[in-house]
Amino acid sequence: MTKEQFVLELARIGAIKFGSFTLKSGLVSPFYFDLRDMISFPAILEGVADLLVVKIKDMDFDVITGIPYTALPIASLVASKLQKPLIYMRKEEKAYGTGNNVIGKFAKGAKCLVIDDLITTGSSKIETAEGYEKEGVVVKDFVVVIDRSANGTEELAKQGYTLHSLISLDEIVELLQSKGLISEEKVQEVEEFTASLIKPDNKEKYINPLTQKLLDRMQEKKSNLVLSLDVTTQKEFFDLLDKVGNQIVMLKTHVDIIDDFNDSFIPKLLYYAEQQNFLIFEDRKFADIGNTVRHQFRNGIYKIADWAEFVTVHMVAGELILKGLFEGIEGHAGFVLARMSSKGNLLNETYTRKCFEAAKKYPYWVAGFIGHGSSVEDIKRFKAKFPGNEVLMMPGVKKESGSDAMGQQYITIEDAINGGADCIIVGRGILKAEDPKAEAKLYRERAWKAYEVRKKI
Repeated sequence: MTKEQFVLELARIGAIKFGSFTLKSGLVSPFYFDLRDMISFPAILEGVADLLVVKIKDMDFDVITGIPYTALPIASLVASKLQKPLIYMRKEEKAYGTGNNVIGKFAKGAKCLVIDDLITTGSSKIETAEGYEKEGVVVKDFVVVIDRSANGTEELAKQGYTLHSLISLDEIVELLQSKGLISEEKVQEVEEFTASLIKPDNKEKYINPLTQKLLDRMQEKKSNLVLSLDVTTQKEFFDLLDKVGNQIVMLKTHVDIIDDFNDSFIPKLLYYAEQQNFLIFEDRKFADIGNTVRHQFRNGIYKIADWAEFVTVHMVAGELILKGLFEGIEGHAGFVLARMSSKGNLLNETYTRKCFEAAKKYPYWVAGFIGHGSSVEDIKRFKAKFPGNEVLMMPGVKKESGSDAMGQQYITIEDAINGGADCIIVGRGILKAEDPKAEAKLYRERAWKAYEVRKKI
């Protein structure tokens, strides 16, 4: 099978589509390549495997993998034809048996060739490489069937990877147009979309009023430090606020851990917030059906809606939790928990994308996202997927990177901000310090300096 025959076969089975399609990256594309159904057409699957074998047979690698699910059967055929070992990584972390995340036999340091069906942006490929590298597998080369990106080669090259492709988007469009299978109008749409991938987005995006309020307060106080004040008595709580309140832009509370909570606590908290000019973020982590969270937010002994501008929202109950919380009241918004910093947490990439989709649908109820990252590049990729002008709140931040005995993973102040965090959330790093006041000042100064540098760049 030639490349031309392959493309025409894809068109015949409906694997090349035109319309409006939301991609994994969150972008809306006027075209879509769906190669999943190839597994039902043995001749096409065999043909593309043969084409890939010719492409890669002289490359240097020890094992082959395919990114699940579409590329895995293709990689299996290619591995068989070249008599190379096949390995693959689970999409979901295994919680039973051996617990192995990579299936197949390989030696530590083995060079792995990664096969995928296509590339739009390089972010998912880099995530794949990092996953294998954590398991001791070396990734240098990616081979895709279709390169539909604007600058995928350059994007991967910046991270030290080489992209090889079987066929480009331009070749496909040119062939389809020559065969009368695509109109001039569609060709222009494709070209404009591809060009937009490497142009800055100059469209005005909606900004949540509470997001703007936070950004304004950050500028007023020259602070992007959020204090997680997790203590259990009112005396500890307000004694610490006396020391550090002027350094923070926002206070994160867990009101239900205050052992001696009474009717005087909230009025006193609001007084401090006004005097020290910080916002209040109750980290309640709402995660129930709409009717239940509405009562949890507005009723009960805490009446959170009366005093907290922001609350945390889990999306496990679905996007309508936002309606349950915020419909019919003003001056409140949520920080959606899209990633967690604890080791072994269950928030996967699919869950994170669902968080972004909900925020895109209800931007007036989502002020930002809470999420952690393992590195500057990881955080950048995470934030690049935000649907609008939401802020990134970063927990798990300390002066030095590392982890603790409870599985909490930490990243440095500068790495968090350089990656894209707008605010850092710090608790024990300040609360357990010998001098909390001096420590809060240090965190604020380092975080704000990094933030100002990033904004200038």
